[in-house]
Formats: sequence, C-alpha cells, structure tokens
Amino acid sequence: MFTRFFQELKSAGVPVSLREYLTLIEAVEADLANRRVEDFYYLSRAALVKDERHLDKFDRVFGHVFKGIETVAEGVTAEIPEEWLRLLTERYFTEEEKRQIEALGGWDKLMETLKKRLEEQKERHQGGSKWIGTGGTSPFGSGGYNPEGVRIGNQGRRQGRAVKVWEKREYKNLDDQVELGVRNIKLALRRLRRFARRGAADEFDLDGTIDATARAGYLDIKMRPERRNLVKVLLFFDVGGSMDPFIRVCEELFSAARSEFKHMEYFYFHNCLYDFVWKDNRRRWTEKIPTWDILHKYPHDYKVIFVGDASMSPYEITVPGGSVEYFNEEAGAVWMRRLLSVYERVVWLNPTPRQHWDYTPSIGLMRELLGDRMFPLTLEGIDRAMSELKR
Repeated sequence: MFTRFFQELKSAGVPVSLREYLTLIEAVEADLANRRVEDFYYLSRAALVKDERHLDKFDRVFGHVFKGIETVAEGVTAEIPEEWLRLLTERYFTEEEKRQIEALGGWDKLMETLKKRLEEQKERHQGGSKWIGTGGTSPFGSGGYNPEGVRIGNQGRRQGRAVKVWEKREYKNLDDQVELGVRNIKLALRRLRRFARRGAADEFDLDGTIDATARAGYLDIKMRPERRNLVKVLLFFDVGGSMDPFIRVCEELFSAARSEFKHMEYFYFHNCLYDFVWKDNRRRWTEKIPTWDILHKYPHDYKVIFVGDASMSPYEITVPGGSVEYFNEEAGAVWMRRLLSVYERVVWLNPTPRQHWDYTPSIGLMRELLGDRMFPLTLEGIDRAMSELKR
C-alpha cells in the first residue's frame, strides 16, 4: 500500500523522491506515527511535501489511497459496509425538530459512543436516532441531522454539523489551478523581490557591532539602513461589465499586492487602455488621469501588471471610437504600444479560465500585443507572471 501511495503521488504531480519515501518508511518502522492514521497523515505530509502548493494534491491522494481504513480515534476501528450507508430515503427536518435533537455532550462522549456502536451494530440502519446509518438523527452516519456528530460515508444532503469528517480536506484552496485568497497570492507575488539596504541607518547591525567591537577592543555600535524591496510596480485593474464576477479575486490580489510592494501605484481602466485612467470609480469622469502623464511620471524601471478578462469587441482594441463608453480618438492598441515602448516588463493576469481564451477574439489580439505575456489569475499563473517580470 505504501508503494501505491508513493506512485499515486508521483502521478498526481507531487514531486516526491525515493529518498523521501525511504525516510518515511524508516519513520513508520520507528513507530513515529503511533499506529494512528491521523498521525501518519501529518508524518507523511512532513516527509513528502516540500512546497505548500502541493498540499491539496497530497490530500486528494492520501484520502483516495487510505480510504476505508482510517481510524476516527485511537481504539476505534471498523469496516462499515457500503450497503449500510446507502441512502434509501432522505429525511428533511423542520427547525423545531432540529431543536429537539440533543448532542451527546462533548468529544470524549461522542468517541466513546461511536466505539460502542461499532462493536454492537450488526446490520444496516435507516432513519433512526442511535445506530450508524442514513437519514436519521443519530450522531453517526450521513444524510440526517444531529447538532454534533461524525459523518461516516458521503451520502445525502449535508447539514454542516459534523465535528469529524475524514474526507474534508484542510488545504483545499492550495491547488495552484484555483483562484486563491490573499495569503496565498502573497506567496506567489514574493517571487518578484529585489532587496537592498538604502536610506537612513536606523536599524541595529548586530553582526557589524560584534565585528567592530572585537576589532576595536571596546563597544562600537553599528547601525545600518533597513532592508527594503526595491521593486516598483504599476497595477492596472479592469473594472465593470464582464469583470463584475471577478471582483472578489481582484480585491484579494489588490490587498496582497499592497502589502508586498512598498513602491506601487494602481489605476483603473475599462476593457482596454485608452487616453485616460482613474483612481476613484465614483469620480471616473471628473478626476481623469491622462495616460500620457503616467508614461512620463513613472520611470521605465517600473514593472507593469494589467488585471482584466480582455473580453470585449475587437473594435475596442483596433479602431478609433471603438470604446463602448465614449469616442476615443486613438485605438486602444495605439496606447498599449506606447506603454510597451516605455516599460520593458509588462504582464497581463486574466481571471477567465485558460481553456476559454481561444473562444474570445479580443483575448487573442491582446496576447499578440503583449507578446503572449498573458497569464491566468491562478497561483501558477501569478508565479509564472512574476518570473517573467523578474527576467
């Protein structure tokens, strides 16, 4: 079984080595997992996973390989026949009925009772309040309701009340093909870093102080400038229209970028870059910022990141007057080329799934303008985009 576990991790794209696998086997033989599957899960994860982006894949493989032999707690082991958990009817509970159902009274009592049920139950049960089954009010099974229980099996409508569920994956959002939260976007953005010490010497230099004191024979305190990320970023967000479904992920990216890049300026645009941008969507028509001012104000060493779905009429890119909101005197492609002539490092993050890009002509046009430097707005896509900007 361990060999199958290793092979399936490799097949799932988790970069595990033979040396790591042998280390895990040695740890198991030394009984570091205490013969409990939950301890073995954490032990194997620590031994085999080197990058947190692979935690979700690891969880999937682990749940698949060891499904059916897990223990819920020490001393509680049993094989539950599948037919016992096959849902025949699905019961719906009113709020009044739910209030009348009592919990067993804590984790220890729940585990103790589960152990007794596994020892005593000899047949399938449906719709009851005691045995392991489906559709009832028992704390054990699936498809029913109890304010505090253990979900065994995966049948029926979930109530979200289980306190112990083996198949619930703790790191579901760490798959690098999923649009993720602020913390994980920060991890991807950190690839774009270039640190240096500049400015006032206001940070205590411990190593320098020790060295200077040893050389001088008396206490010689040394200070140094703070270590800062020198990367400078211009961030352009497409807003409105087809971007409305992606507001949340754009907010997460914006929040992560503001904390990671100390030298960052942001602007809004709609569909394509034209002769003006803005910083406040409520005043977009009264407080315009000319694009020419952006190109002249921020030096060429800035990195530029566009965030948008690039889904629009092709005319919005290729012809004057193509904008859906006003008559632009010059085509969007003209302004994009001007920006590309000033800034060497430019990428575009697209929240639309990669497999849909070929069905939208405007995405193809924008990719051509950018020299194919468009990336999906996923962890992997952000990681690749940061690598491109760092070249």
